[in-house]
Amino acid sequence: MSPAIAAVAPSSGPATIPLSQLSLAARTMIDSSDHNGRPALPATPNARLASAAGERRRYDQPAREPARVVFYSHDTMGLGHLRRNLILAQSLSESPLAATSLLVAGAHEANFFALPPRVGLLTLPRLAKDGTGNYASGHLNLSVEQLVKLRADSIRSALDAFAPHLIVVDKVPAGAFGEMLPALCRLRRRHGTKCVLGVRDVLDEPERVRSEWDNAATQDALRNLHDEIWVYGDRRVYDPAREYEWPAEIAGKVRYTGYLDQTRRLRQSAGGANAPCVTPPATKDKLVVCSLGGGQDGFELADAFIDGLPAEGYHGVLITGPYMPAEQMEQLRRRAMKRSHLQFVRFTPESDRLIQLADLVITMGGYNSVCSVLSFGKRALLSPRVVPRQEQLIRAERLNALGLIDLVHPDQLCAAAIRRWIVSEPSGDRPAAAEVISLDGLSRVDRYASELIGAGHGAGQHASQQKGATLP
Repeated sequence: MSPAIAAVAPSSGPATIPLSQLSLAARTMIDSSDHNGRPALPATPNARLASAAGERRRYDQPAREPARVVFYSHDTMGLGHLRRNLILAQSLSESPLAATSLLVAGAHEANFFALPPRVGLLTLPRLAKDGTGNYASGHLNLSVEQLVKLRADSIRSALDAFAPHLIVVDKVPAGAFGEMLPALCRLRRRHGTKCVLGVRDVLDEPERVRSEWDNAATQDALRNLHDEIWVYGDRRVYDPAREYEWPAEIAGKVRYTGYLDQTRRLRQSAGGANAPCVTPPATKDKLVVCSLGGGQDGFELADAFIDGLPAEGYHGVLITGPYMPAEQMEQLRRRAMKRSHLQFVRFTPESDRLIQLADLVITMGGYNSVCSVLSFGKRALLSPRVVPRQEQLIRAERLNALGLIDLVHPDQLCAAAIRRWIVSEPSGDRPAAAEVISLDGLSRVDRYASELIGAGHGAGQHASQQKGATLP
């Protein structure tokens, strides 16, 4: 990042950086490249021989070039963005496209997950966001500006070598603090790489999203860099284009996928590093799993679960998540050790195997956690996060209104509320999730990606298929 760019990078988030300034480094790199968009190399004898060999391979072995996809997630809080991109990459690998994907992730925990076939990983130094929404360097003793430059340079170099046909940017159109802009601008200009913004069903309360997106950087990135916007949800639950009043030019790029079926994860994660780290009880006790996602702000729910879990007839598993503060985690661990009917787990790379086995699930309201309980058809109680964003609360309220989950507001969360829900009898008329909303998100993403890569279609050529359309 140049001094001019660093000077405008705020400490509160990526949304207010002018695109023109953040694109300066990208334009400079492009102008110093050869006609293929790659850095110019000296014409040494070895280089000339390698080039000639490449020309022979091109003519001797005609073959369709494998589809290459990049999934980017900034991962400043929790593991939700990373886990969403993992299952998307797995789906594209298993699809007829047989894509090879590079995951660009900001959480070092990404290295603990088993990768699907034809999927690689680039882990960035962590950029951390605290519970109030402020940003800082996660581990390195660097300023935010220095860290963003390091991450942006790493992304640009990797993507320049990988030369993807499609880039899917998770949630933030230009990347955290604009760190994706140099790579996006370069690849769009020199290779015509297709770009997609992927967003979960709910971003936040409408007023806040409108405010965050109402700036030149975000609007320019959406209009000029992204061909489509994939919403990983069902508009019957929440319609971001309508709720956030996106302009027609941006709303016209939206394609609703439906929710992502998490049962697909288990095809990839059987055994090995992602096998369950606990053994379900051999008795007839009901298994109750309490999962806190990343765990950064899950202490209150864990505290209520430990005291609210009945001692007879139930066996509990508490998964705190890797980001829970160490002091809180140790306190919970010591309390759990005193209860023979409760197992404590700090982190497991594949909690869905436990969700699959569970009779009851208690969790917050993160996108992946919700997709899991819907995909596996579990009776679930959600106690959503309400700060610094309202996203989880909005999602939980909408799904509760559809009769798909139960809800306890954090203001009413206590051990007694947890116990009452666990021992209560479920309603007999609760619908199956697939009867109410679409869980076909992965198959639609496969199709949308194939259309962009295979046929070279932009949003305008198939907008009539999806504009304002209700998912079947």
